Amino acid sequence: MANDKSPLSGIFTPNLTLVDEKGQVLEEELRRYTDWLIDKGVHGLYPNGSTGEFTRFRPEERRRIATIIAEQTAGRVPILAGAAEENLQETLKTCEFYAELGVRAVAVVSPFYYKLSPDAVYAYFAEIGKNSPIDVTLYNIPMFASPIDVPTVQRLSEEYPRIIGIKDSSGDLPHMMRMIQAVRPNRPDFTFMTGWDAALLPMLLMGCNGGTNATSGIAPEWTKQLFEDATSGNFEAAKAMQYRILQLFDRAIGTGDFPDGFRVALQLRGFKTGWGRQPQTAAQKQQLEELRGILAPLLDETAISEALHS
Repeated sequence: MANDKSPLSGIFTPNLTLVDEKGQVLEEELRRYTDWLIDKGVHGLYPNGSTGEFTRFRPEERRRIATIIAEQTAGRVPILAGAAEENLQETLKTCEFYAELGVRAVAVVSPFYYKLSPDAVYAYFAEIGKNSPIDVTLYNIPMFASPIDVPTVQRLSEEYPRIIGIKDSSGDLPHMMRMIQAVRPNRPDFTFMTGWDAALLPMLLMGCNGGTNATSGIAPEWTKQLFEDATSGNFEAAKAMQYRILQLFDRAIGTGDFPDGFRVALQLRGFKTGWGRQPQTAAQKQQLEELRGILAPLLDETAISEALHS
């Protein structure tokens, strides 16, 4: 799988980073989680994304997390690894590391903290496109980073073959359609992935190749089924599944600070997750306990199975 250069397609799961009570990575549990996701049929894995809280780990920790997942995956599914760092030089070093690790491609978020102009965003990704030894997907998440506009995506796609796709987490369907319309005529191989679970089916119907969806880390059976139904033309089943995913996503993301709701959900699926490195108040902890009771009926094994066969 590591040497497979076919276009990215399907659901790439942005895994949670499982930690102990001191915030240290639980390596064996992360390996078990990786096997579980693959056994459930995910099309690919995506370590060190927003769901994995990449900003809360040191660069060497992020590389170790990706290494653990790559070792455990052992080529069974492709890996799209988050390679975002605070500056261009460190990002290129991370791209070099992942090239040596043998993952399929990297996802590089647009520059964050400073809100940059479109020209500055273009210049940043142009340097990566010129110098990365591994295929790159742009990562547009305008709520946290400088937005990547349509002309910039079009220009980068036409000038840098190493840039092979974009992961867009804006949830903006017209924006995705405009990107596809601008890029596909000259780069039919360019991959479009949506990071917004609530719009997964509409995005697929308008031409996306797949998604990088937090819900796939807690209910991988559902996101896999939605993708397969959508791509096979079973639209009524896909629509019904999208509504189930919407309910789960809204509850997991709407209570607590992201991605704590997804940690609660994964605990209900039988994993030790810890609570990450962001301190919590007593009120937050109580809110998450209340969320556990809300999510439990949705994530019961019987409920998961029944949704697949309804």
